[in-house]
Amino acid sequence: MNLNLWGTGVAMVTPFNKDGAVDFPALKKLTNHLIDNDIDYLVVMGTTGESATLSKQEKEEIHATVKAENQGKLTYVAGLGGNNTAELVQEFKKFNYDGVDAILSVSPYYNKPSQAGIIQHYTALADASKKPIILYNVPGRTGSNMTAETTLKLAEHPNIAGMKEASANFEQIMEIMRNKPEGFNVVSGDDALTLPLLGIGLDGVISVIANAYPKRFSELVKEGLSGNFIASRLCHYELLPIMQAIFDDGNPGGIKEVLEYLGICEKTVRLPLANVNEQTKTKLLSLAKKIK
Repeated sequence: MNLNLWGTGVAMVTPFNKDGAVDFPALKKLTNHLIDNDIDYLVVMGTTGESATLSKQEKEEIHATVKAENQGKLTYVAGLGGNNTAELVQEFKKFNYDGVDAILSVSPYYNKPSQAGIIQHYTALADASKKPIILYNVPGRTGSNMTAETTLKLAEHPNIAGMKEASANFEQIMEIMRNKPEGFNVVSGDDALTLPLLGIGLDGVISVIANAYPKRFSELVKEGLSGNFIASRLCHYELLPIMQAIFDDGNPGGIKEVLEYLGICEKTVRLPLANVNEQTKTKLLSLAKKIK
């Protein structure tokens, strides 16, 4: 199933008030900040959205809020993943797909399944989903890697449309790009590696830093996709220090610190996450003041 993931998607944070409740006015503000600044699609309730600490009701209200602000303007990708396949299949069957274009589902974490287990897991999800699935390989979070062979096998499924690749393994990614079927999207899951990954043919990125700097980061991606790597490099090196620094003390604590500086939302995160330390905060604010 074809799905256009060309360009810049944003792994949206979930704003919280100081008391830890979801800040829906700030969520609306963030959504419109992205829509109005050249973003190509929204990714809601991924790991950057702190989905692991949100209740079912909160997730439903967050989706409803973002959909209402988006009004179909941008492609809408919903995060829905887990490590209990049978339970997750039931969630897929009950999920409200209204206004949703695709599902981003992370490879099972903690269990450390074999490649055969990963294939069977995603096949079960793709069979149950009413919308195309985007695979998400992020070994640093899940504890296991999806090999190129596994990805290419899953790419044959008619309801698996693409992949967010955050392994930082260029040889693996190139093997996928060289052999993937036509129409299968591969996007970067690492902001700082987006430019070189565009150079080997990826379709774009699902970004964290673009929560704060959507227009500038989108310019980086669009110029790279157009083959104008001189202009893309200018954006890349301007943003590179802060792209790296937002992960110094955990995600999304870093990006939320920058978003608070920009007046978009509070920096509050939910335990077990904590706000960045004072050293990281000082570094982030110093870097943020340099961004045009």
